[in-house]
Amino acid sequence: MQSPLCVIVYSRAGCHLCEILLEEIQPLLRGRASLQVIDVDADANLTARYGERVPVVEVAGEFVCQYHLDRAALAAALTRATAPGGASPAA
Repeated sequence: MQSPLCVIVYSRAGCHLCEILLEEIQPLLRGRASLQVIDVDADANLTARYGERVPVVEVAGEFVCQYHLDRAALAAALTRATAPGGASPAA
């Protein structure tokens, strides 16, 4: 059985764009994937990696979009990740 797909949103508390993106993405994922929200400020490495560049959306290790939800890119990434063989991060 294939493991459930998880969409990751890198976010931070008090981020207005993060709040908007999370509101928009949740209905799109229902029945398709789970959502994991990671606070970049909880990990020094993530804070250094993302800085002010949040929110960031990833599917199966693949960058999808940042700042604003790109619905077309999300749909394409979900399709790739659920296709036979799934998505594999670029080497």
